[in-house]
Amino acid sequence: MQHPQSRATSRPITEAIEKVLKEGAIAALVTLIEASANVGSKLLIEESGLRVGSLGDRELDDALFRYVPNFLESHEEARAFEIKEIAPELRTWSDARVLFERIQPEARIVICGAGHVGAALAKVASLIGYGATLIDDRAEFVTRQRFPDERIELITAKTWTEGVREAVGNGRGVSVAVVTRGHNEDEECMRAIISTDADYIGLIGSKRRTNIVLERLREAGAEEEQLKQVRAPVGLDIGAVTPEEVALSILAEIVAELRGGKGGSLSAWRRDNKSKKES
Repeated sequence: MQHPQSRATSRPITEAIEKVLKEGAIAALVTLIEASANVGSKLLIEESGLRVGSLGDRELDDALFRYVPNFLESHEEARAFEIKEIAPELRTWSDARVLFERIQPEARIVICGAGHVGAALAKVASLIGYGATLIDDRAEFVTRQRFPDERIELITAKTWTEGVREAVGNGRGVSVAVVTRGHNEDEECMRAIISTDADYIGLIGSKRRTNIVLERLREAGAEEEQLKQVRAPVGLDIGAVTPEEVALSILAEIVAELRGGKGGSLSAWRRDNKSKKES
């Protein structure tokens, strides 16, 4: 049976979730799913620390609040816990169970440059369920004839700075791949992105080319910590050659970043064990 408090707070919870999604923030929604009382009650805890709702017990709410950073850092979409796993000191709640759910906007990628790699990246991103925005300053490169998939948003930028800032916003929940046709375009895009809170920023090119762009950003006043976050050259090392393979490499790195993956081979342990036995 749903606790009366749960019904009373359902509207504020819904409004708070809408606010989180609109602002590109991240939060955890905690629902009491097994207990002797208050089953169905909810507590929304934003990454910023803001709370909405309650499970009906201040000590329980506080314990869940303290655990939220651990859950968000795990990158899991949802997970059920017994309270004794999280707060063994709360003996009256030890057998109760709660469901943690990650609340954040749809995974979205902004692609600067609609050449061969950018086009392939937009198509593959859409295929795996990402919202994709493709930007170019050449109108003929971002037409529905080239990209009939309506899930791919197309933007013809009057300037790269204007187009990128409009698409990326504050950057929360957004991955950005800069795959333009040259140094100058790369640099203009990067200048617009570097100060945002984008979840991921990747820059295509050789080590030499990407170093030139990063050095120019440094000279223009970009902070060292911001530059360290840039994946340049972009993507995982899978030996990619074709535009489609490069797109796969980039998306693999984005997914690893989003999910907390390490990007290595899942079967590496098997080869390592074999080597140990042989030695």
